[in-house]
Amino acid sequence: MPNQSLVVSYLALRRTVGLIGISLPFVLAIGNIALGGEGVKNTLSAYYYTPMGDVFVGSLFAIAVFLWTYRGWDWRDNLAGDIAGVSAIGVALFPVAPETESLSLVERICDLLHAGFAALFFFALAYFCLVLFRKASPDQPPTAAKLKRNRVYTVCGITLVACVVLIGIQYLLLHTGAVDELRYVFWLEAIAIIAFGVSWFVKGEGILQDTAH
Repeated sequence: MPNQSLVVSYLALRRTVGLIGISLPFVLAIGNIALGGEGVKNTLSAYYYTPMGDVFVGSLFAIAVFLWTYRGWDWRDNLAGDIAGVSAIGVALFPVAPETESLSLVERICDLLHAGFAALFFFALAYFCLVLFRKASPDQPPTAAKLKRNRVYTVCGITLVACVVLIGIQYLLLHTGAVDELRYVFWLEAIAIIAFGVSWFVKGEGILQDTAH
C-alpha cells in the first residue's frame, strides 16, 4: 500500500521536526555547559557564538528544508511553509549581533535582518497552528482526537504570538541590564520554539492520533 506508506513517512517527518523544536533549547544550553561554556545565554541565537553554534545552525537548516518542501491542503499551506523555511534560513545566515559594546555597521544590519526573519518565522508557525492545522476534511466530521489536537494547536499558536509580542516589548521598552540578567528573551524564545515543536509533533500524531488513517 504505497499511499499508506507515504502517509506514515510524512507523519514521521512531522514528528521528527517537532522533536527538533522541543529539544533545541535544552540541547543548546546543556551542550554548552558540557563543553565548558555558560548554560543559559541571553537568547537562543547567542549560541551561534558558542561551541553549540553548528548545532543551532544545523537545526535551523533541518527545519527549513522540511518547511520549504512541506505541502498541505492548498497554496496557503505551501506559501506559509515557504515563508517559514526561508525565514529559518535567514535566522541562520544573518546572526544576531555579538554581545560586545561596539558593533560594526555590518553587524547591526545582520542583527536587524536576524530579528526580522525570526519574527516572520514565528508568525508563520503561529499561522500554521491557528489556521492551517485546524482544518478538517469538509466531507467528514472531525474525530474526537482531531478536536483534541485542534485545542493543542490553538494553545501553541497563541503561545507563539504572545512570545513574539513580549520579546518585541522587551526590545522596545524593557531593554535594561536587570532584565537582560533574567535571560528574559531566551526563555520566551525557548517557550516559542517548544510550542512550535509540540504542534508539529502532535500534527505528526505522535500523540492524540486517530485510530486509522
